[in-house]
Amino acid sequence: MLVVQSSLRVAGDDNSLGALIRRRRRNVQFLSGWHDFAEFGCEKGITMIANRSYDCVVLGAGPGGSSAAAIVAEQGLSVLLVERDKMPRFHVGESLMPETYWVFERLGIVNELDRIGFTRKYGVQFVSSNDRETKPFVFAEHDSRPCNETWHVDRAKFDHLLFETAFNRGATCVDGTRVLEIDIRNKSPHLVTLQGEDGKQQEISAKVIIDASGQSSLLANRFQTKEYYDDLRKAAIWGYYDGAVRAGGGKAEVTCILHTKTKDAWFWYIPLSDGTVSVGLVGDNDFLLKRGGSPAKTFETEINNCPGVKRRLMDAKLRGKFAVAKEFSYTVKEQSGDGWVLVGDAGGFIDPCYSSGVFLALKSGVMAGEAVAEGLHAGDTSAKQLGKWTREYEAGVKWIRKLVRAFYTKEFSFGSFMNAHPEHAKNVTNLLIGRVFEGNPGKVFEDMDPWIEKAKRGEDMEMAASN
Repeated sequence: MLVVQSSLRVAGDDNSLGALIRRRRRNVQFLSGWHDFAEFGCEKGITMIANRSYDCVVLGAGPGGSSAAAIVAEQGLSVLLVERDKMPRFHVGESLMPETYWVFERLGIVNELDRIGFTRKYGVQFVSSNDRETKPFVFAEHDSRPCNETWHVDRAKFDHLLFETAFNRGATCVDGTRVLEIDIRNKSPHLVTLQGEDGKQQEISAKVIIDASGQSSLLANRFQTKEYYDDLRKAAIWGYYDGAVRAGGGKAEVTCILHTKTKDAWFWYIPLSDGTVSVGLVGDNDFLLKRGGSPAKTFETEINNCPGVKRRLMDAKLRGKFAVAKEFSYTVKEQSGDGWVLVGDAGGFIDPCYSSGVFLALKSGVMAGEAVAEGLHAGDTSAKQLGKWTREYEAGVKWIRKLVRAFYTKEFSFGSFMNAHPEHAKNVTNLLIGRVFEGNPGKVFEDMDPWIEKAKRGEDMEMAASN
């Protein structure tokens, strides 16, 4: 376990380790690994958590956890951010929603994202089961704000940037560290038992625990409060291809979503900055993983069932091996309790078809972080205070969930619907960019819901769209 203690909270201590690291790290290339800090006495495999008590312990250093840790720490509170894996580490979920821009602005890292050189994303395009390509939903055509483009990111670099951002804001950051036990007491502080790479265990107390453990959902699984959506029990098989078709020339790209002929599955197609394209297959868990044969065989079969992907991968070669994951959508009965709160996938997961995962993790991380910091300063770590943001959050998330269900309705065609209702182009684009926490994001469903019901009854909506 490598621990980097930050001294950002020590006012005027220009000779502190934290100040020294801040001065020296300007000369260290971003994302090159925590070993750059070895010269300051931080060595791998040595447990160096100096404190045994923190205002806030954050479990998981994905987008939700790192953003929450940064928000709490920058307000002068002691924060320990704990990550199970060594950073940087691989993670899927490369396509971002444009509304992530405002979180990046809040964290002060917009320029870093550009400097790293992630691929720019200017829109989303859908390809139907009969290989008809819709006109791309170009964000800038409906939005003149600075967020009208976003990025396709390398998650190892991206998550590491957020991890370092939490450190820069004052959090103590540890990676390669397992959570062995969480003792939620009737009254905080609560206790967390950690284990480093050297096998040594430490017990840490925290006034507040933020569970950002992703789909591991440490607290929700412990409390048995997870509720799965039976109609959204999906799985994914994905890999990275060299030589796949892309815009090229350093141009911005779109995230492409392509249905197979039978609409039993769909592909994501995400061009990345290293020249590869992330290509993933998503379908019902049983359809993908219990049909017999290997994941590679299933992937090959479905490529042949999707002309759009087959054409784009005609001269491409897989780099490495395929990865497989369950993509079961779920929510939780309780998002917060006395002295604890859930953010990101630890508090719910929505299907990846609209690339909402990173945005919702960041958004919940910032909202929860602000509630936690406010509560700690006021001496109020009640469930009501720590979860004060959840009603507003769910009011926006429900529209993304509703759009996901429309996507999985076989009888429904976005192309046909948009041909019949072009007046909803801006509304649909707002949903696709994540602009669901302001205005009237659900207005489109006044027409989409009855359209879907008619399609389910077998009415010819293609004909209706052309009339």
